[in-house]
Parts: sequence; C-alpha cells; structure tokens
Amino acid sequence: MKTLLTTLNAKYIHLNLAIRLLYELNHQQHEGLDWHEFTIKEKPEDIADKCKDYDVVAFSCYIWNIKQTLAVARVLKNINPNIKILLGGPEVSYDYTDLIKLDEVDYIIVGEGEIPFAEFLNNYPNVQSIPNLVHKVDGKMEFFPQQVTFDLLNYVGVNPYKNDPPQDLYNKVCYIETSRGCPYKCEFCLASLDNKVRYLPIDDIKRNLAYLMEHGRTIKFLDRTFNVKKDFTIDIFKFILARRKPGQVFQFEITADIVHPDIVKFIQEEVPEGVFRFEIGIQTVNQKANLQVSRKQNFDKTSAVIKQLDNKIEMHLDLIVGLPLDEWADIKYSIEEVFKLYPPELQLGFLKFLKGTPMRLKHEQHGYIFDPMPPYQIIESNYLSKEELHKITLLEEALEVYWNKKRATHTLKYAAEKYGIFDFLMNLGTYFEAQYDFHKHTLYDAYDALQAVVKLHYQSDETMMQLVALDYYLHHKLKPKTMYMEEVSREEKTSVINELALNHHKYRFMIFPFTFDVEAWINQGEIISQNYTAIIQYNGETKATLVSTQQLTQAL
Repeated sequence: MKTLLTTLNAKYIHLNLAIRLLYELNHQQHEGLDWHEFTIKEKPEDIADKCKDYDVVAFSCYIWNIKQTLAVARVLKNINPNIKILLGGPEVSYDYTDLIKLDEVDYIIVGEGEIPFAEFLNNYPNVQSIPNLVHKVDGKMEFFPQQVTFDLLNYVGVNPYKNDPPQDLYNKVCYIETSRGCPYKCEFCLASLDNKVRYLPIDDIKRNLAYLMEHGRTIKFLDRTFNVKKDFTIDIFKFILARRKPGQVFQFEITADIVHPDIVKFIQEEVPEGVFRFEIGIQTVNQKANLQVSRKQNFDKTSAVIKQLDNKIEMHLDLIVGLPLDEWADIKYSIEEVFKLYPPELQLGFLKFLKGTPMRLKHEQHGYIFDPMPPYQIIESNYLSKEELHKITLLEEALEVYWNKKRATHTLKYAAEKYGIFDFLMNLGTYFEAQYDFHKHTLYDAYDALQAVVKLHYQSDETMMQLVALDYYLHHKLKPKTMYMEEVSREEKTSVINELALNHHKYRFMIFPFTFDVEAWINQGEIISQNYTAIIQYNGETKATLVSTQQLTQAL
C-alpha cells in the first residue's frame, strides 16, 4: 500500500511536526509510506496531481487549512476514484459526523493519532476494530471509540527532522514539543480538553533540540504552558544558552502569573537580550469574564512579571475580543491596560468557537452567533453587537499596521499616555477604512492617514504632530523624501555636520527642529519642552537612528 502523509501549511516557512512524527514512527515497517508538505496558496489541482498515484492520502487538518484540504480531496477523487482519503488533526477530531458523509472523505482519525494511524497501516483494508477511526460501511458511519494514550517514551531515538535537507531548516520555523496537555481549563481552547501534562523523554528533547539548533534559526516550542515545571524550564534554558548560535531565536508559550522567581532571576542574570521570545495569552483583564470561561489569571502578577523581563525578553501578548461578560467598556479597559505594557507585538484576536470546546457547546447561553465556517469567529453576542465588533476590527487593523509593524511606536505611546490608545486606534482605524485599503496600501498612505487623524482629532497638539514626523523619518533605512516636517536650513545643517564632525561620507543625515527633547522621550518616555535639534542618521542597511545631541544644545 502506498500511503502519503501530507498537509497544507499556512505559509511556506512553516513545518508540520505531526506528519514527520508519524512518518518516523512507521516508515521502517511500511516501505510505501511517504510524506510531503504543501501550502494553502497552491492550487488544489497542482497538489492533487502530486498525490494522485497513492492508495491512501492522509491529511493533517487544522482550522486554517480544512477548506483547502477538502478541495484537494475532491479533485483527487475525480482524478482517481479508487484513492482513499484519511483525515486527522484537531479540526476533524470533533463534530465529524457531517465530514464523514462527504464523498471525498473515507476515514477520520479522532484525537491523538499515533496509535490509530499505526493500526490503520497494519490492518488496512480491515479497519473495523481500529480505535478512534471513523469510517463508512455501506454509506453509514462506523466508529470504535476507545481511550488510548500514546506512551511518549516511544519517541526515544526519534528525530522528526532527520529527513529534511538540513539547509532547509535555517529559513523555516522549526517546531518542537517537550510535553503534551495543559493544566488549565480555558473553555475557548482545545488544550483545555487534555489536562494531564505528559513529557517526552528529556534526553531525546535535548538531542532533537540540539539538532535544530545546529541547522535552524527560529525554534518554536509547542508546549501550551512551557513554564509549568520550574526546574525543567531552567534546564532547557541552560541547554539552549550553552549551544545557541548568533541570530537564533527561541519562542515559548508562557503563563506569566506563575513564573517562578527563580526563573526571573535566571533570565536577568544569564539570558542575553533578544534570544527568547515569550507568547503570553492575557486574553482579558476582566476577572468576571475569566471566571466565566474557567480561566485563572492574576493580571497584577502577569504585568509585574512582564515588566521584570521585558528588558531581556521579546514579548508577544494576546487579547481576545468577545468573551462572555466582556462588554465594550471591559474590552476598552483591557486594551488600555495591556497596551501600556508596550509589548513589541500585541495580538488582538476575536473569539472563535472551535469544534469540541466547551465554549462552542454552550454558545447559546450567551446569545452567541458565530460563523459556521472556519475559523468560526464571533458575529455577535449578548455583550457585543455586530456594529461594535466591526468597530473593534478596525481598531485591530490599525494596531497591526502601526504598532505591530513598528511604523508609529512613538505616536502611539504618546497617545496611550495622554489620551488613551483605544479611542486613538479607533479613530485611526475608522479613518483608514474610509480612505484606504488595510491590505493594499503604500507606506505613504499609512503615514498620510496617521497625520490626517492627528490633524482631525488632535489639531492643537503640536507634540503629536512632530511625533508623526519622527516615526516617519526613523522608519526608513535610506534617507526618505521630506514629509510632515521640514529640515533646518541648508546653512544650519552644514554648520551642525561640521561642528559635530559627522561622517557625511559614510552616512546620510536629516536634521529637524523639535519643540521637545527627543532623546528624553525615546529613552525615558518624558516630554520635556525645549528647543531641540534632532539629527537622524541613515546607513542604508538598518532603520534610521537618532544621533545623541547632548553636546549640540551647547554648540548652538
């Protein structure tokens, strides 16, 4: 039997760990087993053409690829009616009764796949007694549910990436798991359904991690809460620090309010800046909403840990819009409070009703209406109307364009401190939607919109107008065209360059008159009113920098 393990990744840089693990566990016993990855942007016909000669094609299915996967399956069935389609993964492990009715679907593995997939290969075509395999007999669904848990000790000696060309790993996101399960029970998350945390063999974790560090650059840990065990966390951190190469980045999903003081101490004393990236799901600051979805979180502790570590760790914080009991004012408060932590990236997501989650099962209790198609996103609820949700989507788009893409960090920080970031981003998003396209615009469009909103809503604030210009000029690698603020006169610019002996042969400079101390703002977040001459330096390779002008005010 020729069997293909495959998936459609969201992006080319992503790698699928599941099909690699299943291949490594089974290919020695089954010579006809292959694996291959595609992306959701490829044409279904092109993907099907590469799969059509197999007897069975097994797809790893997720919320982002199920639509495209089924399209490929339909094409495959048209090309080769005898081919069998097997689906597995989180997107098909729940509410599968409608899926198995489709002509293009023959089998579905429910839940953890190692044991059912191995038995499928060993017994095909006699699949009646295979645990957790959904199939059809004479058009009717057959299912043999069974509690089976794969012993992770079976991963001793298994390296899921050994068949990848080593050079390919450098420009991909390499995923590794050290444990399965999550100790928490957040009702919107599939991880809440498996509360028993199981660890892979530590020697193999380190062996595979060392392999990825030898060949890869970006390594992401899939553990739902990496810092459950303090000693394990520090041990892995030490292992990484002893072997890491320049430019490597390691990402972990962290529950911040349980970070042990020893971990904080270790990071401050041992971890270089920028090596670790923490993804922290805050979701909401509203404690009533947290309790409603069985979520425990102490925001004071969370924010304290983030502030303790943000000098060393790149933070990615998440919020969810639409949780039960989270109304407009609550969401505004959460965004305001979390934004003031100034993470390099703040992701504002919208509640999704994933198959199998308690949130989906009890959606009617809160008047939820959600899209029946993936990603099953909220449309309205007892707490938020369609109109309110649409407005917040505009805020989210503005957050992405200006904060996460680092186009207006100074303007947004100032707005957050003086006016409140929620209203500012709402004004910005509303204006942008009316004038431009969020997903098809130029860099100049972005800054023109920013300046227009400041003029429209904050016209008396000269400092904010100047910050728009500062963000624009600091964003570029090459000296840009003059916009939003004029430089000092040519004579004065020449005088400053000569007096400070600036290397105008190696760099390009732009010099502007500000009414506040730009260095104090950038370094301390303080607006100190005074005449200030800002020198911005361009090297053509990295974003522009502000030249220190501590001596400049005296020279002028």
